[in-house]
Amino acid sequence: MKKTGKLFGVGVGPGDPELITVKAVRVIKEADIVFTAASSKNKYSLAVEIASPYIAPEARIEHLGFPMTKDAGEVEAAWIANAKQIAAALEQGLTAVFLTLGDPTTYSTFGYVLKKMKCIKPDADIETIPGITSFHAASARLNRILVEGEESLLVTSGAFGGDKIRQVKQVENVAIVKAYKNITDINMALKDGGFHANGVAVSKCGRKNEEIIESLDALETREPDYWTLILASK
Repeated sequence: MKKTGKLFGVGVGPGDPELITVKAVRVIKEADIVFTAASSKNKYSLAVEIASPYIAPEARIEHLGFPMTKDAGEVEAAWIANAKQIAAALEQGLTAVFLTLGDPTTYSTFGYVLKKMKCIKPDADIETIPGITSFHAASARLNRILVEGEESLLVTSGAFGGDKIRQVKQVENVAIVKAYKNITDINMALKDGGFHANGVAVSKCGRKNEEIIESLDALETREPDYWTLILASK
């Protein structure tokens, strides 16, 4: 009987290779093929860089192109092609990992892979291995408690501004990932909600050139940095 491969969705954490879980390290070491998302313009992958100490020399690394476009049809076609490429590896009996920054179920490219794999190869053996998120790493770096007691936490993307913050009233703490564009609107929403005075931003958490920005207003005068997140509370 032909052996069927298995796919692992592996979160490699926020940037520090020591923040990868023991289980993730084992799975990465045992992988025959390593998949990761990359821009269609280049083959660089931060996830591969983070996991590189644990990737076996004989393992094949495949960069799956993800076009940075608003054309839904083009994006859909790319992810179907990517899922077919992964499915082909499993049909060869290979153990495959898909590396993703942070956690595979939190604002992750693996989510798109998982959805397409369920359509293209519904019988595929898939296991998701959680990873440390950027906002958990940042709170640890700052020795800052995210939530306690009966408090609640809003985790949201800031890519399109601060509207999500405005929509939620009964929240004491917010974690805003992708706080690199529309920062003026994000700051306005934080001020309106009473979060701004107790907010801090972290850029490139756990990586070389990590930076802690105490003044959220200062973000408005900086060049946008994709790897910036904000923690704030009332």
